[in-house]
Amino acid sequence: MEELPIEAIVTQLVQRLQHLRQTRNLTLQEVYDATGVHIARLESQRANMTVRTLIILCRYYQVTLADLFQEL
Repeated sequence: MEELPIEAIVTQLVQRLQHLRQTRNLTLQEVYDATGVHIARLESQRANMTVRTLIILCRYYQVTLADLFQEL
């Protein structure tokens, strides 16, 4: 299995988070209000993701971290 560059992994994670939000018909503001996470900054890659942030978002979207990172 070929190792992806870090930037590619970050881009894919951002796309997955954006997809989770959009498939649930949630706005950036709704996610922020519910989680306190500035998802707009993450989706535009203007902020670094932390494990804490990913856990908060995974719990909110009701997916596991393993699901989020699957096949990366």
